[in-house]
Amino acid sequence: MRRLSSSVCSPSSHRLNPVTTMSTGSNSLVWFRKGLRVHDNPALEHASKCGSSGSIYPVFVIDPHYMEPDPSSFSPGSSRAGVNRIRFLLESLKDLDSSLKKLGSRLLVLRGEPGEVMLRCLQEWKVKRLCFEYDTDPYYQALDFRVKEYASSVGVEVFSPVSHTLFNPTDIIEKNGGKPPLSYQSFLKIAGEPSCASSELVMSYSSLPPVGDVGNLGVSEVPTLEELGYSDDEQAEWTPFRGGESEALKRLNKSISDKAWVANFEKPKGDPSAFLKPATTVLSPYLKFGCLSSRYFYQCLQRVYKDVKKRTSPPVSLLGQLLWREFFYTTAFGTRNFDRMKGNPICKQIPWKEDLDMLAAWRDGKTGYPWIDAIMVQLLKWGWMHHLARHCVACFLTRGDLFIHWEQGRDVFERLLIDSDWAINNGNWMWLSCSSFFYQYNRIYSPVSFGKKYDPDGKYIRHFLPVLKDMPKQYIYEPWTAPLSVQTKAKCIVGKDYPKPMVMHDAASKECKRKMGEAYALNKKMNGGEIGDEDLRDLRRKLEKDEESNIRNQRPKLN
Repeated sequence: MRRLSSSVCSPSSHRLNPVTTMSTGSNSLVWFRKGLRVHDNPALEHASKCGSSGSIYPVFVIDPHYMEPDPSSFSPGSSRAGVNRIRFLLESLKDLDSSLKKLGSRLLVLRGEPGEVMLRCLQEWKVKRLCFEYDTDPYYQALDFRVKEYASSVGVEVFSPVSHTLFNPTDIIEKNGGKPPLSYQSFLKIAGEPSCASSELVMSYSSLPPVGDVGNLGVSEVPTLEELGYSDDEQAEWTPFRGGESEALKRLNKSISDKAWVANFEKPKGDPSAFLKPATTVLSPYLKFGCLSSRYFYQCLQRVYKDVKKRTSPPVSLLGQLLWREFFYTTAFGTRNFDRMKGNPICKQIPWKEDLDMLAAWRDGKTGYPWIDAIMVQLLKWGWMHHLARHCVACFLTRGDLFIHWEQGRDVFERLLIDSDWAINNGNWMWLSCSSFFYQYNRIYSPVSFGKKYDPDGKYIRHFLPVLKDMPKQYIYEPWTAPLSVQTKAKCIVGKDYPKPMVMHDAASKECKRKMGEAYALNKKMNGGEIGDEDLRDLRRKLEKDEESNIRNQRPKLN
């Protein structure tokens, strides 16, 4: 084994999941879910110590609900994920399989409900040691409890280290008196420096123990998209980002090789319209799937910072972005019902309106605002967009213009993003809808002027909305203001070739601010008490009545 920098990082994980005495010559199973990498993979490292006569079974389970096509979904993909993320995952698995084969092993792919498959594997292969990365997502918490219960009952050792994050969320919550810190700065103060800052990380192996007899459990190679039931013409344009550990390390090395760029990185100053060469590292999908170790990323950044005289600091620095991930993971882990408004103790109760037509127009990039629509088309095609672009469309859907529930926007992002991450996605939607963490609801992203300051010529819009490619730049952000003769010459008639604005931003944002103010007043009046469905219904009726009255008063009077 090659170490990067005495023991594997995050010793607290051993306390959380005690390791029993290892029996030499026993079979080990490594259960890959995230953590799709060889470098800095404590579960793989532990499993590899199975003795001279032991075997290792590296397993990934394809869950049909997550991977198999669902024709009823609004975009190509399964019932749970868009085809871009499924493709990225398959590429990551293929790369992992290739790396394991170079070490004398391979990835064993099985299909079925993961919990049931794991129990069969433990029985069939006489496994004595089960190793998998600890996961804080509620889905995996329930699944892992079930598998660990069975393993314990049949005498299988379980090793489940915390290695997806820099910190063990349990430790942070304990240090904070049993509650997660609810601000970034308080999180940083409590967390301090991660234990992996000075730890050696196992980066490679000379070889791995052989794979044992797989019996008749239906083991296969990593499937292709076509073998899962998807066709080549499933999507007109694929994400340009390839999955896998190899690509992750290549992208990381390219980013950190420019020390000045790393030192001066400042999140608010990134260009959300840059698409041919994005203004960020685009490492988020690799961190999401664990193709890249966050701990290795942390150590690489620290080495760069030691070599430069001046650098930016959290929250805006690259290190700051990595720590935002930690903050949301910890808060999500320690907050009940984190992924919904109701029953969530840190979420404002707001009577969002339901309008499926508006939601669909936003989702499909047909709001009539080219900046918003181009971002949503990039999401549909690429499964990724810049974080400031995400801010714009999330604000537009919720408190900025349409006043639609953040949970519905969250569901769209959860499906389409290749870097969709349960904790971060939910946390950011609460933040951007001013439901939690951030409460300055009067600060709204303009769907016109915000994009224009980065890209006055509208190159981003022209690329993702080719219907507007010939629109003069003075009208590209507001095509409905162009004279009919200009629209005709540009071969784009608003209302026919491209939609009219679904709302007028100035009036809509003013109305949203009023509604947010009323909702905040109700939350303050209840002073942390339970706001029931009836309270929200009453406020929704009042807001709708006031809105109708305002519209009537704004109509011109006839003589």
